[in-house]
Amino acid sequence: MPRVLILDGLWNKTLAAVRSLGRRGFYVAAGEWTRFATALFSNYCSKRLIYPSPQETPAKFLDWLEDELKKNEYDVLMPMEFLTQTLVTSQRERLSKYCRIPFADVSLALRLHNKAFLMKYVREKGFDIPKTYIIDDLGQLPALAGELPFPVVIKPQMSSGARGIRYVTRKEDFVKQYKKVHRQYEFPIVQERIPDGGDAIGVCLLLNNDSEVRASFVYKRLREYPIRGGPSTLRASIKRDDVRYIAESLLRYFKWTGVAHIEFKVDPRDGTPKLLEINPRFWGSLQLAINAGVDFPYLLYKLAMDGDIAPVTEYKTGVMCRWIIPGDLLHFIMNPNRFSMSPGFFDMTIKDDLFSLRDPMPVIGRLSSALTLLYNKEMQNLFLRR
Repeated sequence: MPRVLILDGLWNKTLAAVRSLGRRGFYVAAGEWTRFATALFSNYCSKRLIYPSPQETPAKFLDWLEDELKKNEYDVLMPMEFLTQTLVTSQRERLSKYCRIPFADVSLALRLHNKAFLMKYVREKGFDIPKTYIIDDLGQLPALAGELPFPVVIKPQMSSGARGIRYVTRKEDFVKQYKKVHRQYEFPIVQERIPDGGDAIGVCLLLNNDSEVRASFVYKRLREYPIRGGPSTLRASIKRDDVRYIAESLLRYFKWTGVAHIEFKVDPRDGTPKLLEINPRFWGSLQLAINAGVDFPYLLYKLAMDGDIAPVTEYKTGVMCRWIIPGDLLHFIMNPNRFSMSPGFFDMTIKDDLFSLRDPMPVIGRLSSALTLLYNKEMQNLFLRR
């Protein structure tokens, strides 16, 4: 029986991986630093593990992980969050003697996660990006405020989701807002804000050890929270070969291996898809790709075990999936046009990341993890960081 250890059980993407492999008859061990974790409530978990916090006590976490791998014969280790992934891959020599770790080198992953490095690199290579300003001296700010094409977005160099992002519409507010972000995330980048009206597109890829594409999937965001820019709460599978080709070319440039997620925004002024960021990890909308026919967790396992796999590029388009608790619910509450949305919030034909009649208990896990926000300091800090 194939045996996999999956880390970071709090998240919907982790639940998607647990269900994917568990339904195929795998022995799936899932872990998290708290027992109130969504994926740990799945009936596809063969074993549930509580470990030291990778964020608060990384050395203790790594000691725990090595001990767990020593005592149990796992085939593949799958960290689902970027922090855990980089911790694991930084200790590849120590841990890979016990199982396969099919993720890219930590130094490359950290470079791609850095928006300042990425934007500078891809601009030099001729890829289309929003107008981007990289700052290394606070003294530059007053002069820069006079030349920026407002509205602009201030983005931390190292973050995901909506963490640390500020939208600035007036020149008078720019310096104050930049310094506010800088206090928490040193020297964020500044970008023009692409006008509304163009599709927000995600490209999901799996590359082998020779940086050849072995799985690809494209989707567009239909809703997100916060409603003017944040993680997707409703998405649909699409075909966009032009955007997929750009994403594949980028990862081949970097000699990438493993999974990655690349975000684009189509500029309605000229119809050009512009690169926003590369997420060198598993992504939040993983369940949509699986529903549409590209089972990335299983394909990553096969790639790790077999050395290579046949490419998987065909999938169903028009498939929708959403993150209803709390994402799409919050979008509904905050959207002034909530009752004219298409598809509507109350359309129960749309599949969800969480709800499953065959595996209902993760709903309890999600609600219990939300309740810990009332008293658990680490949980509070975790969601504030996101």
